[in-house]
Amino acid sequence: MISLNELAEFLDRFFAMHLYQDDQGGVYCASPRPVRRLGVALEPWLQLGTWVRDQRLDALFLHRPWQLDPQQLAGDVGVVAYHHAFDERLTLGWNLRLAEAMELSQVEVLGHKDDRPLGMIGEVRAQSFATFRLRIAQTFGGEEQTRLYDKGEITRVAVVGAMTELLVGEAWHRGAQVYVTGQWRKPAGRAVAENGIGVIVVGHRRSEEWGLRALAGVIRERWAEVEVVLPQSHE
Repeated sequence: MISLNELAEFLDRFFAMHLYQDDQGGVYCASPRPVRRLGVALEPWLQLGTWVRDQRLDALFLHRPWQLDPQQLAGDVGVVAYHHAFDERLTLGWNLRLAEAMELSQVEVLGHKDDRPLGMIGEVRAQSFATFRLRIAQTFGGEEQTRLYDKGEITRVAVVGAMTELLVGEAWHRGAQVYVTGQWRKPAGRAVAENGIGVIVVGHRRSEEWGLRALAGVIRERWAEVEVVLPQSHE
């Protein structure tokens, strides 16, 4: 069985934590307990302790751990936590697992933040905006807002966790007909209107939940003996 430290070391490499000097990822609550059953969740909630006990968990992954009450965790349950790295690497950013799920090919970096890739742009098979929009809804479980693209078929898409006038303009000038993001930002609206680019806003929470499911898959692929459990809302 693996230790909590082994899990954290693997996730440090997976999330390229050396690039995140502003993110204190890693072991949040130490434990000597071997990790046989790992729970992965976005943040603590009122019934977390009950869930941990019912699922017989040895450790937790939390995206936002700050409201965790240690008294919720009976015994020596360990916790690892990653914030910015999780957002940038497993939600709407430079996320090659998401690119594969979206059937995005010839993927290139779009935008940078502190010398880290901020988003991605790539090719999709020619299709209508309605068909692509349905694919996004199936992948993320819905959407929050849409700005239609009505100038023909979709062949190139940008996926970025941020939405600025500069990023939208860059996506358009590099051939993207659709900009997929987590939250609509009003200052970028002028660039959207001027360029006529389509926009699909999936919602930050939905993108995080996709990332949590992807993370569960990554850990299962790495360790056959570790059982990964998601809260029911993420299953």
